[in-house]
Amino acid sequence: MAIASVQLLGESPSPYVNRVQIALNLKSIEFEFIQENPYDKSERLLKVNPVQKKIPVLIHDGKPICESLIIVEYIDDAWNNGPPILPSDPHDRALARFWAAYIDNKWFPLYRELRAASTEEARKELIERIFEGLVLLEEAFVKCSKGKPFFGGDNIGYLDIALGCYMGWVKATEVSIGVKFLDEFKTPGLAEWADKFCSLNDFKEVVPETQKLVEIYKMFQGRGKPASG
Repeated sequence: MAIASVQLLGESPSPYVNRVQIALNLKSIEFEFIQENPYDKSERLLKVNPVQKKIPVLIHDGKPICESLIIVEYIDDAWNNGPPILPSDPHDRALARFWAAYIDNKWFPLYRELRAASTEEARKELIERIFEGLVLLEEAFVKCSKGKPFFGGDNIGYLDIALGCYMGWVKATEVSIGVKFLDEFKTPGLAEWADKFCSLNDFKEVVPETQKLVEIYKMFQGRGKPASG
C-alpha cells in the first residue's frame, strides 16, 4: 500500500490540529489523517517530533514540519493552488503574524486557565481579561479586514485560521459556564466574523460539534490539561 505524500498526525478535538486541517482543506490538498493520543505519545510521534513531542505534525514527502502556525505558513509556501493564506503586503503579513502570536500566547491560554480556576473570584478575573482581549481583537479585525468580511479580506487568510480554529472551544466554554464572549454589542465585527467563519465547510468538516467539545471540557475541567500546539 502506497504511503500518502501528505500525512497529518493529530487528534480531532485539538484546535491546533484543526488549524492545519483548515489550511489543507483551503488549498484542496489530499492528506492522510493519523490519529494520535497527545497524552500517550506513540513512537511515530516521538520520532518525527523528538524536540517538542507534540501534535500536530505535518509530514510532506517524508519530511516532518512541526508547530501549527509554522505548518500553515509551510502549506501556503509549498502549494500554489487555492487562495493565498498569508497577505502579500509585507506590513499586513507582519501584522497578521503579530496578532496570531498574541492569540496563541496571550489570549487563548486564558480559556485554559478559566477551565482550571477553582474560585469564583479567579473565574471573574479571567473572564474580564478574555473580554479585554476580545476588544483588542475587534480593533485588529477592523484594521486587518479593511471593511471586508474576513481578516484576510474577501477570503479567509492566516489570521482567520489562527483565531478561527479556537471558535469551537470558545462556543463550548460559553455553553459550559453560561457566558457569551462574542457579543454583537461589545464586539460586533468579531461576532459577525465568527458566525461567517463557523458556517464555512472548511470549519464544519474538521471541528467537532459544540456538544462533543462541552463533554471534553467538563471531563478536563479542573485538571488543567494542556493542549498540544
